[in-house]
Amino acid sequence: MLTYWMYEQRVADVRLEEFVYEKLEKKAPTRMNNHELLGQSMIESGGEFGPGTAYGNALIKCGETEKQIGGAERELIQSSAINFLTPFRNFLEGDFKTILKERKLLQVKRLDLDAAKTKLKKARMADGRAAAEQEMRMTQSEFDRQAEITRLLLEGVSSTHAHHLRCLNDFVEAQTTYYAQCYHYMVDLQKQLGSFPSTFSNNNQSSMSGGASSISVPTISVSASLPSVSAGRGGSAASGGFNELRSSNGSRKARVLYDYDAASSSELSLLADEVIVVSSVPGMDSDWLMGERGNQKGKVPITYLELLN
Repeated sequence: MLTYWMYEQRVADVRLEEFVYEKLEKKAPTRMNNHELLGQSMIESGGEFGPGTAYGNALIKCGETEKQIGGAERELIQSSAINFLTPFRNFLEGDFKTILKERKLLQVKRLDLDAAKTKLKKARMADGRAAAEQEMRMTQSEFDRQAEITRLLLEGVSSTHAHHLRCLNDFVEAQTTYYAQCYHYMVDLQKQLGSFPSTFSNNNQSSMSGGASSISVPTISVSASLPSVSAGRGGSAASGGFNELRSSNGSRKARVLYDYDAASSSELSLLADEVIVVSSVPGMDSDWLMGERGNQKGKVPITYLELLN
């Protein structure tokens, strides 16, 4: 919660800064984008939780990855501005404005020519008719000259389209590179997080399949590469203790190693260093036991437990 509060606070500060610079009609200084802000907040929060803790270290690694994604996004924006937006803006503010101006002038010349033709039709006296014919010839000449200018400008648009098509291809290529970089960063992050104790993959999959069975959600399992916390504390003896508990169908006291938030109503939330009673239930997944705390009862992951003698 602290991480996201800090992130939202930073975003609000950036928006206020942009508003002030806009009112002052000044260019805002270069600053971190949203991914970089989120990454910085995660790193600072991870430092507060402690780099030596699993959660603090994971926050720092996530923050570093978010900052990498922010850097890739910055490169995409710069590349898009140079290769696509700038040529397009130059066309809109240059050639396109000229075309609109000359086309509007052509419409005025056409109205002048229509007025001269109407005046010639109404002329009856010889002198008046001669003057009307002279005026019509002049307006016709001006209209033809303006039509030629407009035609040449419009013919040049086809070459501009070809140039902007190449710019559009460059933009798509830059965006493809950006998404490939983001995917690479996230895969590396997932491999790094694989070294932390976690059972969220199986829990999330079971809760998602129960709540939305008609939706197929792709997941990448990381639980297969996770080391056993119990093995780290007691080696094969701890593993043998859990095996013995499952085979005897009895109950034992266990100390909780880490906080755990229940992912569903069938699970039991845990607090670090508390002591609970655990037992094995036939047919239950080997990574889980049934935990009891007073009147509360639910499944608990064995990687968060240490059996007591």
